[in-house]
Amino acid sequence: MRVKNQRNQYNLPEVSMTENEISYEIRGAIFDVYNELGPGLFESVYQVALMIELIDRGLDVRKEVNLPVDYKETRVDLGFRLDLLVENKVIIELKSVEKLMKVHHKQLLTYLKLTDLKLGILVNFNEDNIKEGIYRNVNGLIE
Repeated sequence: MRVKNQRNQYNLPEVSMTENEISYEIRGAIFDVYNELGPGLFESVYQVALMIELIDRGLDVRKEVNLPVDYKETRVDLGFRLDLLVENKVIIELKSVEKLMKVHHKQLLTYLKLTDLKLGILVNFNEDNIKEGIYRNVNGLIE
């Protein structure tokens, strides 16, 4: 699902943001969503709320972006999906779990490699302190 951002609605010129600038906006949006909803809801609720928050900030956001895998010249499309893709540069992987596991970080790093993107944000909304639930994963990004 693709949602147009506010800039396109008014035919304003596109502004290219760096991954770090986008990350700053994402982090602020995560805090706003968490402060409004708190922990303990389904991942899908946070996904929609975060998408709304990011669009309100003027960012281009796509949700549930299909991610096929190519293996030996064969396209393997088994339903891998990016939770959110922001400005076609940053992947957001959302969780609402008791505890993040290593596999969650590996999943995001694999998505970054498959898409050749440089920055992913892994967030677990099921934390008492949201600061402890936000992780930046990089794939060759110079910070």
